[in-house]
Amino acid sequence: MALRTILTVPDPKLKLVSKPVERVDDALRALMDDMLETMYAAPGIGLAAIQIGEPVRVIVMDLAREGEEPAPRHFVNPEIVWASEETAPYEEGCLSVPDIYDEVERPARVKLKYLNYQGEQIEEDAEGLYAVCIQHEMDHLNGVLFIDHLSRLKRDRAVAKVKKAKAA
Repeated sequence: MALRTILTVPDPKLKLVSKPVERVDDALRALMDDMLETMYAAPGIGLAAIQIGEPVRVIVMDLAREGEEPAPRHFVNPEIVWASEETAPYEEGCLSVPDIYDEVERPARVKLKYLNYQGEQIEEDAEGLYAVCIQHEMDHLNGVLFIDHLSRLKRDRAVAKVKKAKAA
């Protein structure tokens, strides 16, 4: 396992649409292990492969609270197959947009399917923080950042703030 560098705005790679994965093999599992280690060190609760410069449809996540046993999750080629019409606001942040938080409205519940760490097909429902996080990370796979859901003014301010912090 190795720590990887997390790309931050305005890196153009973050706008790439990630490619589907052909198969879950040892090389892909090694990538997912690196992603988890990187996410935990950041610290964060979710990370898409593109955030470390790998344009493949892979996400890792761990929603365990501080003091709880880690509960790492792996999502290969995730797809949302249903989303509720009901939406819910949630204050989001992102490792690729450090120290910026804002409210984003998303479907409150989704049904998703994906391959897990072993390459098995999984289909399950998500709500609450799980639904927010999976939608946020899946946006990354399509070249969308959470700030893209905000007004142009808020988005421009967020990018400027990250650039300024990086330059300091």
